[in-house]
Amino acid sequence: MRAWNRAKLLWAYLRRRETMNALPVEFIVETTAKCNLYCPMCPRETFKQPKEDMTDEIFERLVRESGHSAEHMMLIGLGEPFLDKKIFDRIEYCERHNVHTLLSTNGTFLDEVTCAKILDSTLAHITLSFDGSTKESFEYYRKGAKFERVRDNFLRLARMKKERGKGPEIVVQMVRMEGNAHEVDDFRQFWGAVPGVDQVRVKEDETNLMRPDAGHAGDDWKHPCHYLWRGPMYVKWNGDVYPCCQSYMLEGKPVGNIGLQDLAEVWNSDEIRRMRRAHALGKGNEVDVCAKCCTTIPHPVLVAGSLLLHGATVRRLLPVVERLVYFAKLPKRLLTPPKRMAAEEKKEPLVQIETRRS
Repeated sequence: MRAWNRAKLLWAYLRRRETMNALPVEFIVETTAKCNLYCPMCPRETFKQPKEDMTDEIFERLVRESGHSAEHMMLIGLGEPFLDKKIFDRIEYCERHNVHTLLSTNGTFLDEVTCAKILDSTLAHITLSFDGSTKESFEYYRKGAKFERVRDNFLRLARMKKERGKGPEIVVQMVRMEGNAHEVDDFRQFWGAVPGVDQVRVKEDETNLMRPDAGHAGDDWKHPCHYLWRGPMYVKWNGDVYPCCQSYMLEGKPVGNIGLQDLAEVWNSDEIRRMRRAHALGKGNEVDVCAKCCTTIPHPVLVAGSLLLHGATVRRLLPVVERLVYFAKLPKRLLTPPKRMAAEEKKEPLVQIETRRS
């Protein structure tokens, strides 16, 4: 069923169809809007969030309606997943519907008990966000967190995974920005030597809060954005659905609500079909949120490849493709990054790179 769903998505993408008879492969699901930190690059500081969790009714309806097609659910959003008291129940519910789960954490709640629950769960992947290799830069970007405590929490999870010999894929990730760019080498060296860590990732900031003039010019839209055909679709805690996480963060409007509508109805709403139509005509820049978007646009060859393979395989291959492109072993036209201000263009480009430990 999932392979057939991907085949229909691929055909619709290649034919630039605006109406879909298949559902997204991936979802970003904000199970909680609560967070305990202040981060200047986080959109929640612009769009104030309530202290609310997604209800069981909305979450279970989403999983039930997408369970025959969804391959990944990223249980993340503008909240810290471990503030959701039901996060492990949600991971288990997805597993019962044969859907892989991923999440990202700021690490402040990773005590020994929580680490043990993570390793006992069916969680497939966890990203440990650690934006800096020094106390000064880390605590600037992660206000409210303590450098030593979070570092030790991450080391604890990696150590426990190594001792058990099983657990989710662990990625330690730094978002590279002006204040921590000089720490990249130290960051890679330290975390790359930690047993239990599977990947060390340094990625570009994909919000426009720290660089508001970044975005995609008209000539960037030769190829349509894959989000509109493949996903991930972004579902807020209250059931509001957006075509992608960027559309919410750039003040876009929801295209539906999973608590009130069927998923297929939302996926073919008037607004999302309008967006697909503009992208199909090479006019993605005429969609306001797309013109301001800071996400890299992949070439159709990569999009097609991502729909030929299961989502879990795509997630494993993504860092390989990134490295080949960014280290000039594949044509850079395969990934189109957003344009920057003239002043920024003089700096060393901040590219998304992922490295695997040997």
